[in-house]
Amino acid sequence: MKAKGMIGLVVVAVLMLAGGYDRVKGYVERWTGGEFLPVAVEGQVWGSSPAAGAADAEVGLPELLEKKRSQLIRHKGYVVDYNSQTKQPNWVAWTLTPERFEEVAGRSDKFLPDPEVADPVTTDDYKHSGYDRGHICPAADNKWDKQAMQESFYMTNICPQNHNLNGGDWKELEEACRDWTMEYGRLYVVGGPVFEGVTHKHIGDSRVAVPDAFFKVVLCLSPSKAIGFVFANKAGSRPLGTYACTVDEVEQLTGIDFFPALPDSLEQAVEATCDFSGWAAGE
Repeated sequence: MKAKGMIGLVVVAVLMLAGGYDRVKGYVERWTGGEFLPVAVEGQVWGSSPAAGAADAEVGLPELLEKKRSQLIRHKGYVVDYNSQTKQPNWVAWTLTPERFEEVAGRSDKFLPDPEVADPVTTDDYKHSGYDRGHICPAADNKWDKQAMQESFYMTNICPQNHNLNGGDWKELEEACRDWTMEYGRLYVVGGPVFEGVTHKHIGDSRVAVPDAFFKVVLCLSPSKAIGFVFANKAGSRPLGTYACTVDEVEQLTGIDFFPALPDSLEQAVEATCDFSGWAAGE
């Protein structure tokens, strides 16, 4: 058994002593969508999204392999690892289930500084910059709850993005992820910016760094498969499959280990494979 699994057992044991079996079982069922998996439980209870904590319990939150400025922030519909140097996320992770698309909250469109950040970016930093305020976790993935919708407009979930990309091929991938969620029932998604080299363009008084590209990785556990995508931060209109790559390739590009809690054999198998045709066909 991995060390992380042992930690999970200890956490569950402590919680059971404090609150009883039924209470802990209820927490875990919320995390895992109804299946009681105490070996997989790690960390604290967080969020109240449908399958909110599943990314913690089943696949693990992404881990930075390179030293970066990092502040982990848990919001209702996603988790963000915020970088105070680039003034945007290192990554944003969220779990998709069909329940998240139920229209409970209308689109907010009110961009706000994240109250969890000491020196937050504001929407003024993007004015007259020539870049969109591009969501990493899309607003349309947070229709299930008013708070989740509003928090999707926090600036820690936003990056300077080419307008054509934001409303074009990047949006097409967002829509594809929702289609795949309806097909498979649950997906784990991580997205964020890509920075190459050491010098970058900056915008606004907060000196928000402009990414060279954007990534998104998608994991399905039933059937077991994963896929990555990388988009240059520029205008373009290409078939979605031309952006596809393996998760391993995205990890090499970003220095992020995306699904660290997966069993090693499964992680190695799914992260080394890129079969866009299988995703498009719903296989």
